[in-house]
Parts: sequence; structure tokens; C-alpha cells
Amino acid sequence: MGIVLGPQQYGKAETRVVRVSRDDDWHQIRDLNVTTALRGDFSAAHLTGDQSKVLPTDSQKNTAFAYALEHGPGEIEDYALALARHFAGDIEPVSAARVEVEEYAWDRISVGGDPHPHAFVRSGQEVRTTSVTVEGTGAGQQAWVVSGLTGLVVLKSTDSEFRGFLTDEYTTLPETDDRILATSLTARWRYAGPGGLQTDWLEAYDQVRRVLLARFAELHSLALQQSLWEMGHAVLTARPDIAEIRLSAPNKHHYLVDLAPFGLANHNEVFHAGDRPYGLIQCAASRDDAPAAGPAWDTSAAFA
Repeated sequence: MGIVLGPQQYGKAETRVVRVSRDDDWHQIRDLNVTTALRGDFSAAHLTGDQSKVLPTDSQKNTAFAYALEHGPGEIEDYALALARHFAGDIEPVSAARVEVEEYAWDRISVGGDPHPHAFVRSGQEVRTTSVTVEGTGAGQQAWVVSGLTGLVVLKSTDSEFRGFLTDEYTTLPETDDRILATSLTARWRYAGPGGLQTDWLEAYDQVRRVLLARFAELHSLALQQSLWEMGHAVLTARPDIAEIRLSAPNKHHYLVDLAPFGLANHNEVFHAGDRPYGLIQCAASRDDAPAAGPAWDTSAAFA
């Protein structure tokens, strides 16, 4: 019985790329966090220390910076596609490349009611994301695009219940027909590629975000599980170019505070916002005729 080397990948994690466009006095800022991962036969590097097929991770970092200048980041999906296509198509030992990008939003500071041309303030916790995987070279090259968002914090102060659940000897949670429902949503959606990706990425992102928020707000929720399914279903109904959406939602619990010891009646008005532990609810919605996902969901974290 022997020991063999399994699949390998390597790359540069979390390169912070800030691109300021100064074409006129009205500056534009794009703030990105870029992770690259190259895949191929790098067995010699692991087994014998031979680096002849290894493009340094420092070179990958420099490429991310250079592409931000030469090509402009544009939409993060286009930027990630350009990088991944370069690594997979132009670097001979590389058979596939994955590029993951997070974008941090900045809003213009308002001065006297007018937006300032070159002063900005970070907006909220929400982060726009994309993960692009490219395999092959030339005309046979294929690309898979997963877009998404993370840190979208939402809350509804009523229209949510949780009851009829399974109980055992350790159950203490009371049933409720009126509770606060809050979460910090992570959503990732896979486009129907791998070929012919011609999506208006920003328009798609804005619409998906609107649909998720609207369905969360409108639905009388019987459970966070139901809310996630309904939100995912609504996205697929609205966007025929999306094959699958995956949703992850920590339940940000709000506990009613007992104020009876102080002679006060608390009618669902004062709560303690719990931190940990929390319920983590996750689900996926997909089309029954969706094309195979291929490597679309393979993440750098899968090796850890």
C-alpha cells in the first residue's frame, strides 16, 4: 500500500487592489480583494522541490494589479474572467485557474447636499462577490461564473413565526407565532454557462438583490428555511440566465427581555440581540434542467 500525491493548486490570497479612475475631476473608486488559484500538474514542486512549472504567487499578485490598470476592473465578473483566462490560456503548465473577487462599496460624501467629486465613505457591511473558473485554452476554453453577495443584514420585526418543530428531552425553546427574524445573508448564484456568458453583470446583481429583499419582506415566514427557499425560487423565476442559487443565513436571534421583575410589561418591544451560538440555515434552489455545475463551486477553501 503506497501513498500518492492528490490534486494540487496554489495561488495568491487576498490581494487588495484599489483602482482610482482619474479621467476627469469626478473620480471613481473600485476597492477589490482578489484571490487567485492555479491548477495543473505541479507534482514535481511537491515531490522533489522542482519549481520549473510554478509561476510565483508574487507574479499572480502583480498580474492582478496590472490588469486593474490596463483593462480597468469594470464589473468584477469581467475582471475575474480576464485574469482567469490569462492564467489558464497563457501560462503553459496551468490547466485551470480560479479567481475570486470581493468588492467593497464606497459612497460619495455629501457636502451641502452635493456629492463630493473625490471624497468617499464606506457603505455598510455588504460585499459583492464573484468566483470565476476557467479551464483549457484557445477555442476550447470554458468559463464558469458564480456571482453573489455576503453580509446583507436584513430584519423584519413581525410576520415571522416558528412552531410545530420536533422536540426531545433537551428541548426548551418555546413556540412563537410572532418573532423578530434577522440574518446576515450570503447568496451565490451560478450562471448557466460555461459557454456564451453575455450577461450584464451589474444589472443582474442589482435585480437579484432587489428580488431577495422584496421576497424576504413580503413573505409571512413560517421558518427561516421557508424564507430562503422562497427567496431562491423568486430569483430563478426572475432570471432565466441563472441556473442555481445557494443561500446561507445565520439566524441572528433576538430574545425578548423579561422586564416583569421591574413591574414592566414587555409586549414584544425590547429584545436582547444574541451573538453566539446561532442557527445556520443553508439551502440551494436550482433548475431541474440546469447544466452541470462542473468546477463552478470548487473553492480555495475546499483544500483546507
